[in-house]
Amino acid sequence: MMLELEIKIPASLQGGYPIRIGTEILGSLWSQIRADFSRHNKFVVTDENVVAAGLLQKLTSGRDVPAFIISPPGETSKNIQTVVSIIEAMEKAYLGRDTLVVALGGGTVGDIAGFAAAIFKRGVPVVHIPTTTVAQADSSVGGKTGVDSSISKNAFGAFWHPAAVYIDVATVGTLDERQFRAGLVESVKHAIIADGQYFDYLERNLDAVLERRTDVLEKVAHWNCKIKGSVVEADPDERNQRRILNYGHTIGHAIEAASGFELLHGEAVAIGIIAAGLIETEMGLSESGRLDRIRRILEKLDVPVKLPRNIAEKDLIDLIRRDKKAVNKWPRFVLIAKIGEVYCQDGQYAVEVAPEVVEDVLDRL
Repeated sequence: MMLELEIKIPASLQGGYPIRIGTEILGSLWSQIRADFSRHNKFVVTDENVVAAGLLQKLTSGRDVPAFIISPPGETSKNIQTVVSIIEAMEKAYLGRDTLVVALGGGTVGDIAGFAAAIFKRGVPVVHIPTTTVAQADSSVGGKTGVDSSISKNAFGAFWHPAAVYIDVATVGTLDERQFRAGLVESVKHAIIADGQYFDYLERNLDAVLERRTDVLEKVAHWNCKIKGSVVEADPDERNQRRILNYGHTIGHAIEAASGFELLHGEAVAIGIIAAGLIETEMGLSESGRLDRIRRILEKLDVPVKLPRNIAEKDLIDLIRRDKKAVNKWPRFVLIAKIGEVYCQDGQYAVEVAPEVVEDVLDRL
């Protein structure tokens, strides 16, 4: 049995897309994809980790399917050269505008494959099969695609909404403990910005999540997709409300880049969430005990909540100024009024924070 959601995107050609969530469904998905997209030639984009875990073999049941395997896996391959290689591989396979790109893997695979699909022959559809906690919670839903430049994260990109998303929560069983826990930070973020009841649920059930109980993981995936889906429906191109999904990310992205991507995305965002909480305290937006609750759940995930000593504040400030959402070389920040509700000032979900406040918070981190 699968849980199903529908994301309605008014501006997209298909008007929306389904999200299907289940356990041990990967082996049946290729037949599903062939039925749902019978007129398309399929091309899989994945990476070495996914192949080594046996997930590509499980998806295709050993069929000879055209594929591009990203090597090395991870953020170091998330660049424009990888996208060019994928597009040229599709051209060499004589693929055209009737191609369906199938992104099998984590957030990095999805970002790269989605961007390649967005620009191949002026755009072909993509479906996502996320296999990590971060991708199942966040990056597979919403249509953000992109790759990094040599200077900053996600410098090249496009909004390219998927044709479908298929989530098999059993695939996260292939992750090591560090990857699994770091990816859960996006789930915590969703609860912080949109649903206090979900935050309460995570507090009560985090042990079961960490035990990778599939019934609980299905609920978490469904909750995440429902939250992100509702935000994306309201603001698919990030004009205003969708910015709330960047909570903890403005400083988090800078930390991730400054670490040379030695920190995982979720680990950097965890520090960014604490930074946002400290900014809220500085600006009088935080009630007593709120940041402590957030810190406790992140500590239970065993992700960092302080800046590594080898990251210099001046490097972070420089990266924050280069943020892709910056205006006049300084971004606005997403803050919360309470757990489950983003602070909205004059109708804007990202607000001005003085550089000196951010610098003080970085000192305290």
